Amino acid sequence: MERIAVIIVAGGSGRRMGEGLPKQFRLLGGQPVLARTIGAFAAALPGAEIVVVLPEKHIPFWENLKARFDVAPHRIAAGGEERFDSVRCGLKALASNPELIAVQDGVRPLGSPEMIRRVVEAAARDGAAIPVVEPVDSFRMTGGPGRGTAENPETADTEASHPIDRSRLRIVQTPQVFRADILQKAYAVEFRREFTDDASVVEAAGHSVRLVPGERTNLKLTTPEDFIVAEALLSAREETETDGPASSRQHD
Repeated sequence: MERIAVIIVAGGSGRRMGEGLPKQFRLLGGQPVLARTIGAFAAALPGAEIVVVLPEKHIPFWENLKARFDVAPHRIAAGGEERFDSVRCGLKALASNPELIAVQDGVRPLGSPEMIRRVVEAAARDGAAIPVVEPVDSFRMTGGPGRGTAENPETADTEASHPIDRSRLRIVQTPQVFRADILQKAYAVEFRREFTDDASVVEAAGHSVRLVPGERTNLKLTTPEDFIVAEALLSAREETETDGPASSRQHD
């Protein structure tokens, strides 16, 4: 496999969690979320350089927290104001000379090794690849004339809207993986509001992006409810891993 580096962006402030502790530092199954994310990539991509990008004010906290757990080797870089700026900081912090670079949300700790490697292999072939899943909900587009507006939530249910064909929509996840030269060149521009993820930055530079099957369990932990679901998924996964060898032995 090509030389690969991983940039894990962990700049969340915890506002949507409704508490002071940023979500990347909260415990999930007895380990910090960020530690689990780092561990997932260390397991899936042995030997990869891993750089974790944090707000500068959070670096001392993470240094102290990680010392209490068995966290896979990684380096730390201070991030910037926007996610775009933090990815640029991560690119500058790379010490190796990778052929591929994966960019990962710090609060997506449950991606499987198989999915991670699947995206990496697609990027090695096509230069840029991202994991996606098909939506299961219905969608409506708002913003037309109507009595209600998004600025007035109490009347928002009367806002003019129309349905969208969900068969053409995809939910985008991470890791997003790119050939190193493509990603580095794409991030040489100034930040624009339409840069919602790394794929949008790369596409703006003129490169197409391959869509690869993601996983519904590859959750981005944003709300308290997300943690409840993640704990259940993690417990089920660990129970399966524990029971697997025992079940095999029973049939020997």
